[in-house]
Amino acid sequence: MYDREFMEGTRGTQAVDWEARIDVSRLRRERYERALEHLQETELGAMLLVSDPNIRYVTGLAMTGGSGADHYTVLTETGDVIHWDTADHASNQRFNCPWLTDIRYACPGLGNVPRASGRDSARRFLTTTMAETVATALEEYGVADETLGLDVGNGALLEAFDARGIDAESETVPKVMEDARKIKTRDEIECLRQVAALCEAGFQRICEVAKPGARETDLWGAACETLWKGGAFVGGGYVTSGPNTWPKHQANTTDRMIRPGDLVYADFYNIGYLGYRSCYYRTFSMGKPTPAQQDAYEIARDNLYDVLERIEPGATTDEICAGFPDMDGEHAEFYDADEHWQLTTNHWAHGLGLQLYEVPLIWRGLSPEHPIEIEEGMTMAVETQEPADRQGVRVEEMVVVRENGVEILSQWPVEEITQIEY
Repeated sequence: MYDREFMEGTRGTQAVDWEARIDVSRLRRERYERALEHLQETELGAMLLVSDPNIRYVTGLAMTGGSGADHYTVLTETGDVIHWDTADHASNQRFNCPWLTDIRYACPGLGNVPRASGRDSARRFLTTTMAETVATALEEYGVADETLGLDVGNGALLEAFDARGIDAESETVPKVMEDARKIKTRDEIECLRQVAALCEAGFQRICEVAKPGARETDLWGAACETLWKGGAFVGGGYVTSGPNTWPKHQANTTDRMIRPGDLVYADFYNIGYLGYRSCYYRTFSMGKPTPAQQDAYEIARDNLYDVLERIEPGATTDEICAGFPDMDGEHAEFYDADEHWQLTTNHWAHGLGLQLYEVPLIWRGLSPEHPIEIEEGMTMAVETQEPADRQGVRVEEMVVVRENGVEILSQWPVEEITQIEY
């Protein structure tokens, strides 16, 4: 495991002038430079980004969703950025985002707006107008005669560009952005370290609130309050207990009351800090765990660390995934499953960044036949689970690949199950 140097690690979330923390200007600049570098390695003259994480990666704008293509961005091969957004957002961005010098009003040609219009003619108008806004900008920046790459494969939009004489395709840009985003900068890694710390504050709050008679909703509500107050964006997650913890888990926080002897499972996924998403699980026992609960926890923990010890630059995902349980260890008979691909998310590792799932993916259902190589600077979450009688445990760590293994970004104690005394 990677050994951090003295004073390396999470610092505060506020801006200060007396300590080097996350440098958001550098974060924006280095992401933009990586995207531009990978674009310039292609034959494209520009790329049109509709995916929110791709837009944020290039522009730094906090895209949190919308009605579908009511914001989009072009990056040209010469480094120009043109961004389109809704009227209120565009006017706000012009005031607050001086690093963006060309912000225009968007026409929502994809997604919910054309879907809700109820008329094919309205949909054609919106898609055509969206294409016109982009084509006009390409002409202004001198790249209209070159190929435009899209990060979405929408047939109607491609046809609209063709009608305007713009050569457009959607095969290249997804790979461009994948290559740009898969290796994280120092500030991206610090964002993930910070969101892990915020999740740990949420875990602590659960330990303080959990007691017999408290509901799952009480625990999740208290955790969310702590997360928001700490500066996190809560875009997902839940708390389950007792029989809601396995198989897999309920996947919803319910009003079930906590009882003595329960396992309590906290699933902190899609908690964000500056856009960077967590995937961080811990399981707690209400009082001393039963022998079955203790055994299940140790199996899940050992499986997790078997995989972590296999991850290093140059290792391939087919080699690493062998550390995850086989079909017997997956308890496939319970699910009536015959293949690993039927057991999605039970045991796997997935990349983390501006999205919950990024490169790489390490999974017995895919990696043996479709391996990729692990590279230094990749960030990921590694997760395992194990049933304990009619309940179950899940454990997960957030890590970054270093030159000689992984650095564990998550710090909540993992050697023993956390006991909640009441």
